[in-house]
Amino acid sequence: MTDNSRFQEYKILVYRLFLGYLFYFISKVLFTIYNYELLGSVEFLEFFRLYYHSLAFDTSALLYVNLLFILFSILPLYINTSLNFQKFQFYSYFIFNLAAYATNFIDFIYFKYILTRSTINSLESVENEANKLILFTNFLINYWHVFVLFFALATLWIYLYKKVKVVVVKPTKLMPYFGFSLIAFLVFSTLIVGGIRGGDFKKSTRPINLVDANRHVKSNIQAAIVLNTPFAIIRTVFTNSIKKVNYLPEDVVTDLVKPIKQYSQNEVSKPNVVLIILESYGKEYVGAFNQNTTIKNYKSYTPFIDSLAQHSLLFTNAYSNGNKSIHAMSSVLSGIPSFKDAFTSSPYSNQKIESLVSILEEEGYGTSFFHGAENGSMGFLGYSNILGIDKYFGRDDYNNDSDFDGFWGIWDEPFLQFTKSKLSEEKQPFMSTIFTVSSHEPYNIPEKYYGTFPEGDIKIHKGIRYTDFALKRFFEESQKEPWFNNTIFVLVADHTNLIHYPEYRKELNLNTIPILFYASNEKYVGLNNDFAQQIDIFPTILDMIGYQKPFKSWGRSLISENEEPFIIRYSNVYYYFYGSYVVCFDGEKVIGFYEVSDRAMKNNLVNENIEMMHFMERKCKAYIQDYMNSIVDYKLAPTKKNKF
Repeated sequence: MTDNSRFQEYKILVYRLFLGYLFYFISKVLFTIYNYELLGSVEFLEFFRLYYHSLAFDTSALLYVNLLFILFSILPLYINTSLNFQKFQFYSYFIFNLAAYATNFIDFIYFKYILTRSTINSLESVENEANKLILFTNFLINYWHVFVLFFALATLWIYLYKKVKVVVVKPTKLMPYFGFSLIAFLVFSTLIVGGIRGGDFKKSTRPINLVDANRHVKSNIQAAIVLNTPFAIIRTVFTNSIKKVNYLPEDVVTDLVKPIKQYSQNEVSKPNVVLIILESYGKEYVGAFNQNTTIKNYKSYTPFIDSLAQHSLLFTNAYSNGNKSIHAMSSVLSGIPSFKDAFTSSPYSNQKIESLVSILEEEGYGTSFFHGAENGSMGFLGYSNILGIDKYFGRDDYNNDSDFDGFWGIWDEPFLQFTKSKLSEEKQPFMSTIFTVSSHEPYNIPEKYYGTFPEGDIKIHKGIRYTDFALKRFFEESQKEPWFNNTIFVLVADHTNLIHYPEYRKELNLNTIPILFYASNEKYVGLNNDFAQQIDIFPTILDMIGYQKPFKSWGRSLISENEEPFIIRYSNVYYYFYGSYVVCFDGEKVIGFYEVSDRAMKNNLVNENIEMMHFMERKCKAYIQDYMNSIVDYKLAPTKKNKF
C-alpha cells in the first residue's frame, strides 16, 4: 500500500466533515427565518457577513461532536476501509451528529422565549418535570414542521454521506502506510486543536466561548446567528462562570455597590405580603404599563390589571434579572440575579441565604408558596426548601385533576381560588408567593371559556387574558376576607415571552416586565419611570414594613429616594443601566456603550463620553465582583464571622 492509498480516506473524511458545515449552514438559515423579526430583520449580505464569522463556532462544534469519528478515521488500524469498519464509522458519525444537530432545531422555537441559544443550563427548565412525555408530545404537535424539516435534512445528510464511499484496500507496504499515517495524524491533531480553539493556535489565549460571538455583531441578539446550539451546550457542560474575580479593591467594591442596606423612613408594621409572579407576562401585554406608548393600534390584554393599576404603584421601566421561571424565584425572593450561569443551577445554590423569606420569618411571619404544577416542577420546591419556606402547595395538594390543563398544571382560576382559601387559614402576618401557570406554552384555556377571551394577534394573548381574569376572580374573593385590607400585593412577571409589536423587539425592550405594588389603603400609588428590576422587590418590601435592621441586598428599595436607580442583567454580555446610558461588558472589556433612548442599540458610543463609560464600567465590575465572590465564599447569609 502506498501513502496515496490512504489519501482517499482523508479526502472522504474531509468530505464528510464538509457535509456538517453544509447542514449547519442550512439550519442557520432556517433559524434566521424562524426568528427573523427578533433578530432585527437581517439583510441578505449582513447574514453572510455573520455567517462568515460563525464558521469558527461551527468548526469548533463539528470537531467536538466528531472527535471519535475523526480519531478512528485517521488511526492506522489496517481495517479502516473494510465494510464492517465503515459501517461502525457510519453509526458513530450519525449518532453524535444528528443528536447535536437536533438541538439547533429546538432553538428555532425556544429562542423566542429565552432570546439566546440554549446552553446546558437550559435543561434545568425540564429536569424537574414529571410530564416530559406530555410536553414533548405537545411540542411535536404544535411544531410538527420543525420535526419534518429535521428528518428531511437528516435523510438528505445520510444520502449524501453514502454517495461517496471508501474503496476497500488492504495495506501491503507497512512503512509507507505507517509513515504517511503518522504525518497525517500530527497534521490532523494540530488542526483539530486549533479548530476547537476557534482557529487560534496560541497557547496564551483561551478557546472561543459564547461571549466571543458578540465581537462580530452590530446588535447583541444577533450573536445567536453567529453561534450554533451544539457549541453553546458543549462549551457550558464543564464550565461554571460563577468564579471569584478581582477587578477592583474590595473597599472600592463596597463603596460602589453599597451592598448593606438599612432603612428607617417607615414605621414598623406587619402587613401580610402576597407576591404574585406571573408566568411569561411581558410588559408588552399590559396596557397600564404602556399608557404613553407610541405603538399604533396598541391593544391591552389585561383589563383587570389595568383597573388595579389605577390604585397601585407602577414601575414602567422594569426588567427581569433572568430568562427562566426559576431565575425569577431567586431574584424576587432572595435578590439574587442570574447571569451567564444561573445561581440556582450552580454548585453554590445549596447554601444558607438571607432572603425575604428568612427575614420575615424572623419577624414572626408564616411563609408559603403556591404553584399549580406538579410539586417540584421548575425546581421551585427545591429552592423553596433552600429558602426555608414553611408550606408548599402544588398540583398534588390541590388533588383534583379535573382542573388539570393537560400540560403544566391546574388552571389559574381554580388554583387561585384554592390559594385564597389556604391563605384564609393562615395566621397573620403571613408572606406567600404565588406562581401562575396558564400563560405558559401551549397557552390553553378551559373549554368553558372558548370564545370568551379574544384570540389576539399571537398565541399567548388568549392565555394572558385568561390569567388576568383569574386574577380578577382572586381579588374579588380575597377582598371579602379579613386579611385582605392588611396585605401588600406585588405583581411581577418572571420573564418576557412572545413578541407582537416591533417596538418590543428592540434590544433594550426585550426583557421589560411589569412591577406593581397594591395595598387597599392606596398608600402606594403612582407611575414611576425609574429603572427597576426583580431584585429590587426584596429590599422594597422590607422598607415598606419598616424593617430597620441591616441586611445585604444587590437591589434597592424602590420607594427610597436615597438610592440611585440602576439595572444589571446578563444576556450574552452584562448590561448595566445607569442614568441615561447602558454599558455592555463582556467580562473583560466594554464592547458597547449606548444611550438608553437608543432602544435598538444602533449607535455605539464606545469612543464617546469616555469618563461616564469608565465610571459605569467600574460600577458593573463592582457588582459582578461582589456577586461572584459572595456566592463562592458562601456569604449570602450573615454568620458569626460575617456580620456584613
